[in-house]
Amino acid sequence: MIMQRIKPLSRILAEGSNEEQGLRRSLGPWALTAMGIGAIIGTGIFVLTGVASATRAGPSLTISFVVAGIVSALAALCYAEVSSKIPISGSAYTYTYATMGEFLAWIVGWGLVLEYALGASTVSVGWSGYFTFILHTLFNLNIPQAWQHSHWDATPGIANLPAAGIIFLITALLVRGTKESGTVNAVIVTIKVAVVLFFIAIGIGHVNQANYQLPPGPNAGAGGFFPFGLAGMFGGAAFIFFAYIGFDAVSTTAEEAKNPARDLPIGIIGSLVICTVLYIVVVAILNGMVPFYTLNVNFPVAYAVDSVGLAWAGVIISFGAIAGLTTVLLVMMYGQTRVFYAMSRDGLIPAVFVRLHPAWRTPWISQILFGLLIAAAGAFFPISILGSLTNMGTLAAFVLVSIAVPALRKRHPEMQGAFRVPFGPYIIPGLSAIAALFLIYFLKVGNPLVWGFFPLVWLGFLIWLVVGLIFYFSYGRMKSTVALELAEGLAIKQPKVN
Repeated sequence: MIMQRIKPLSRILAEGSNEEQGLRRSLGPWALTAMGIGAIIGTGIFVLTGVASATRAGPSLTISFVVAGIVSALAALCYAEVSSKIPISGSAYTYTYATMGEFLAWIVGWGLVLEYALGASTVSVGWSGYFTFILHTLFNLNIPQAWQHSHWDATPGIANLPAAGIIFLITALLVRGTKESGTVNAVIVTIKVAVVLFFIAIGIGHVNQANYQLPPGPNAGAGGFFPFGLAGMFGGAAFIFFAYIGFDAVSTTAEEAKNPARDLPIGIIGSLVICTVLYIVVVAILNGMVPFYTLNVNFPVAYAVDSVGLAWAGVIISFGAIAGLTTVLLVMMYGQTRVFYAMSRDGLIPAVFVRLHPAWRTPWISQILFGLLIAAAGAFFPISILGSLTNMGTLAAFVLVSIAVPALRKRHPEMQGAFRVPFGPYIIPGLSAIAALFLIYFLKVGNPLVWGFFPLVWLGFLIWLVVGLIFYFSYGRMKSTVALELAEGLAIKQPKVN
């Protein structure tokens, strides 16, 4: 029965067209592209590239980014088609509800809550590292070690207070409203991209070709371009996949886009292409400047330029990293509450989370609640676990969005949308789903094992899924608006959408 609960598409679209009671439409294609760039460029370049190079892929991390970029591109095409047909807040959650039913929609929505919340926590930890580095380098100020790290970090502490602090600031900004946060994001994205281009310009002249083919050794593994083999390269792709998850946050803004059928595909695909090119160039230069095994630091880009005698450039890049990570936080926390807003509107979670602020028209209650939870996760958990769980939630959602493309075409052949996946409804969506499952498998590389054989990241995701299923069967299954309508004999047949 629950697999047959398909939310009527006519009602989904009607909810998004209610501008008096719904979210305000204020975002155009350039704002959406900037939002996508703001979400994508950040932790991937400024934090995770160093760890991925040193512990997983070495110089072959450039190929890892190509692999992750291809997987993201396949998913992006699916997102672009489905979001142009269903331009409503909720991203993959809403798409699944309209195509595969309430039960799978709940699983996707619950996974997206994990993705955005823990993703923001992950970024806040990276932000904290650069912030404390700048304080020490420029002002000789040192936050006590106990308040820079969580208990489970390599250098144990009590709590990461800077990570929690930036979450509180972003929460206050988002409660104030989309227009204001979008303006701040556009300014910081410009600064961030300029800093990335600055690194490329000064770093390319300091590339040492020998660093791409280091001899075997205790630090360099088997040596060469693939020091940890193909498994390491694919493990690197799964680990740095975090760097690409921002593009799907664009689809959560559907109810606030001026012309969603046209603007969403532009924002999603445009931001992904721009960021993929920048990633590949930056990683190639980074691994050419210094031996890959020296990059296991929280500030690899600044570390690389400092290592070749450009300390002044390291300071500039550090400020760019702060800007970059701030915009990632902005978009992730923005997208997370919009998914929760959609789920609350459907009755799957308590109605209090659908209430908008009377003046600012933002879901302020859920924004504040999740601000507190995200800050706590950033303060008390290590970045490696937070990042891995974020990837799990993202990739699981990608699988179901890929399946939604053929399902939506079959269920609603009359809907054309502004964008259609090329080569028919099965080839690219099928490849997208398989590729996402492939990276889920390789997430186990470099991840702690439980009971000696089961990756911790898989176990954590299963626990989160079980908690979500308990909540769904004890509350959402009985309270959902679709279930109540079916019980009352309403909306048994789904009307056609013109």
